[in-house]
Parts: sequence; C-alpha cells; structure tokens
Amino acid sequence: MKEMTKKSIGEAFAGESMAHMKYLIFADVADKDGLPNIAKLFRAIAYAEKVHATNHAKLLGYIGSTVENLQGGIDGENFEVDEMYPAYDAIAKLQGEKGAERAIHFAVEAEKGHAKFYAEAKKLAEKKEDMQSGDVYVCPVCGYTVIDDVPEKCPVCSYKGEQFTKF
Repeated sequence: MKEMTKKSIGEAFAGESMAHMKYLIFADVADKDGLPNIAKLFRAIAYAEKVHATNHAKLLGYIGSTVENLQGGIDGENFEVDEMYPAYDAIAKLQGEKGAERAIHFAVEAEKGHAKFYAEAKKLAEKKEDMQSGDVYVCPVCGYTVIDDVPEKCPVCSYKGEQFTKF
C-alpha cells in the first residue's frame, strides 16, 4: 500500500475505533436514562463502526495469528505502561489535572495485569493450548482485571469486588 493511502487508512482505523467505543459508552448512558431502544441503536451503529475498523485493520496488516495478536497485545500494554502513560501523567501533573492523574493511575495499574495475562496466554497458544480459566472479572471503575477470584475490594481503586463485571 502506498504511504499516503496507508496513513489515511490508519487515521480512518483510529476514527472508526474511537466511534465504536464512544457509541458503546453512549449506549450505556441511554440505558441508564431508561431509553433501551436508543441504547440498541447506539450498539448497532457501534458494531457497524467495528466492521469498518476491522476492514481497515486487515488492510493495514494489524491482524495476525492468535500468538501474533497476543504479542501485539503485550507490546501495546507495555508501551502504555512504560512510555505513553508516564508522559501523559507528567503533563497532567504539570498542569495540576487531578482527574487525569487519577484516570492515568487506574489505567497503568490495570494495563500491567493485562500484559501479564497476555504473556501467560501466549505461552499456551504457542503450544496450541487454551487457557484453563473460568470467569474473567473487570472493575468497572478502574479496569483492574482478575481471572476466577474476585477480591473483596479492588486493589487499585477500592471499589466493591461484588460489582466487578463478569466475562
């Protein structure tokens, strides 16, 4: 693919990905507002944006085997922990943005665990084995993630473990 087209498709992928996430968040708001059909519309269009993002990701070569995808996940999580969020945190501190500092702290702590889970899964996938886990739980406040055992309180933000979202 020629460089200008690649850049354009990359920006389109980023835009479609952001729209996908925003619309899912908007659907949650509509649900809380008691508007289930509007929530359904947001979720349907979010799916369409995911289809667009997937098409772009395929063109850009972002999708590989499960082992390659897990390595991509490891690399992405480590980049966020080691480079991206420390830089963003420095800016937030410099500008006195306490809310941003808190959100960044939550993300960094969760991302550390995500990288470990991906690394463990990659070792298994390389042997053509699946994980032998039960449910995965995510704190809806900070994103802290656990497999099987939900803590009484989130170790990152102290949210009630019983309120974690189950996958």
